[in-house]
Amino acid sequence: MIRSRRALGCALLLALAACRSTPSAVEAPGEGFLGALVLPSVGPVPYRPRSLSGKVVLVSFFATWCFPCVAEVPTLQALQREHGPEGFQVVAVGMDLEGARVLAPYADHAALNYPMLLADEYLRSGRTAFGHIGALPMTVILDREGRAVAAWQGMSGRGDLEKTLKKALAR
Repeated sequence: MIRSRRALGCALLLALAACRSTPSAVEAPGEGFLGALVLPSVGPVPYRPRSLSGKVVLVSFFATWCFPCVAEVPTLQALQREHGPEGFQVVAVGMDLEGARVLAPYADHAALNYPMLLADEYLRSGRTAFGHIGALPMTVILDREGRAVAAWQGMSGRGDLEKTLKKALAR
């Protein structure tokens, strides 16, 4: 009985550790998370990778075929509108294999107020600081130094995003 409780306790701890909202990717030496965002962009918002320096950045790995990704867009637009003046930037990374052919029309139609980047083969294969993206949407929050401070796989709740964002902006 005691052994089975210990085994259950260990299994529960491992499961909880796997569900934490912390980054699962390890920074690649010399590249870093911001370096992995030097990608081409599409859509109505111009993108300059250097403009991310010193900002809190929310990176949303996104696909047009992913319903939770599309459902999260209004929340991301509201966060950008509300917190942009505080030094915050949302950046979407489109994972669609068709690239600009589907992402550019989507970004224009949705009137995104943040940049939409095109994932390259390195990112899709997990050979960047973000590692393998196992589920969409995936959200990573980077602090002002470009370090990952939180990450979610699956749809993020506005409350969780707001709480983590406010903490990162306050630093």
